[in-house]
Amino acid sequence: MLEVPFMNVCKKLCHAIITGVCISSTLLISPLQAAELGYPEKEELKFGFIKLTDMAPIAIAYEKGFFEDEGLYVTIESQANWKVLLDGVIDGRLDGAHMLAGQPIAATIGYGTKADIITPFSMDLNGNAITVSNEIWRQMKGNIPKQADGRPVHPIKADALKPVVEKYINAGKPFNMGMVFPVSTHNYELRYWLAAGDIHPGFYAPHKGDTSGKIDAQVLLSVTPPPQMPATMEAGTIYGYCVGEPWNQQAVFKGIGVPVVTDYEIWKNNPEKVFGITKAFAEKYPITTIRLTRALIRAAKWLDDDNNANRPEAVKILSQSNYVGADYDVIANSMTGTFEYEKGDIRSVPDFNVFFRYNATYPYYSDAIWYLTQMRRWGQISDDKPDSWYKDIAAKVYRPDIYMAAAQSLIDDKTLSKSDFSDLVAEDGYRDPQKHFIDNIVYDGTSPNAYINKFKIGLKAGDKL
Repeated sequence: MLEVPFMNVCKKLCHAIITGVCISSTLLISPLQAAELGYPEKEELKFGFIKLTDMAPIAIAYEKGFFEDEGLYVTIESQANWKVLLDGVIDGRLDGAHMLAGQPIAATIGYGTKADIITPFSMDLNGNAITVSNEIWRQMKGNIPKQADGRPVHPIKADALKPVVEKYINAGKPFNMGMVFPVSTHNYELRYWLAAGDIHPGFYAPHKGDTSGKIDAQVLLSVTPPPQMPATMEAGTIYGYCVGEPWNQQAVFKGIGVPVVTDYEIWKNNPEKVFGITKAFAEKYPITTIRLTRALIRAAKWLDDDNNANRPEAVKILSQSNYVGADYDVIANSMTGTFEYEKGDIRSVPDFNVFFRYNATYPYYSDAIWYLTQMRRWGQISDDKPDSWYKDIAAKVYRPDIYMAAAQSLIDDKTLSKSDFSDLVAEDGYRDPQKHFIDNIVYDGTSPNAYINKFKIGLKAGDKL
């Protein structure tokens, strides 16, 4: 159930509360108008972010005045890396932040820093890619089928990389790749892609004190902060990486690498970042929490309105040094509905960045459970857990009750319309089984252990390193 302070607020906003999720057959029928929400308990807030395009809802909520509309006076501050950002939220230096979807989950289960972090808002879908150096691309390219026009057939699977990796291993050379954080989407997406191509990305064994993730690995994955990815690859320290934009397109513009596959092609419409706050913050400042969620929902909708018509303006904002700070053209290459793979191979990918459509902002329990399944698959969770454990953790971290309270208040005061949230009528927090993975394995969030056991590479029920 909801925590008591939030119950008091949500009772007014919700027609029904079922296992902590507000559900109504007519989308949370409520007589309460947003004006009756009351003033935010805390008006001055500081939010953190990493310099990636998917921090856009925070920037837009600030620049378009959506935070101020809620009586919130927000300072936005870039952070050096994901650990510094998480620590800032935990110790109260930051009131909230743009986070990797896996960070609140990992903190809650105590993998790394133990803390109660929740998310009322999912920031986006998709937005990442895997890039390799020019030399690795040269070696891969002959293994990839061609279209009639001579361009590579997409999606490019890791099958094309496998002979290259084997050649390095046989020559006694480690094959190094980069990802941004051990519990990042990027780590799990890169591992997923490699394993789908029969390349082992390695296990973790925290119960043995081994958090390297390199046990039995054919490809050695290490952490590099997002903005440093292109330079690290150019220096030869890594041969490729998985990162968010604009740091894949930056490799193309600099002529140092080739993006080979987007996360949209690995898992269509996958959840990427969330907005994270402490559980204590939400309990102490329930109205502030709903109001900041309202502002972020409005920003996400603005970003997707009219078939991405506002994206050029968004790119101009994000290119400022206080936000992402990359050149306009680099950010626009993916943010405005296209993506460039090999230099000159520009393809239409309208859903490379999704901020509102497809229920992108709703924090699904099944999204949280997918990250937990990958933590278990690669050993970050050392022991078997029952399906109920996965569901309980998801419900602690992902908070659709807060999201729906914010959505209902936006409908009540006519800021947004009921049709903007029509797909969320009677939502139970679980997506329908998802079929659009690069290996064609179907994911059903209601059966996490059955899902884990489907993979050829990875820990299964009963396995322990």
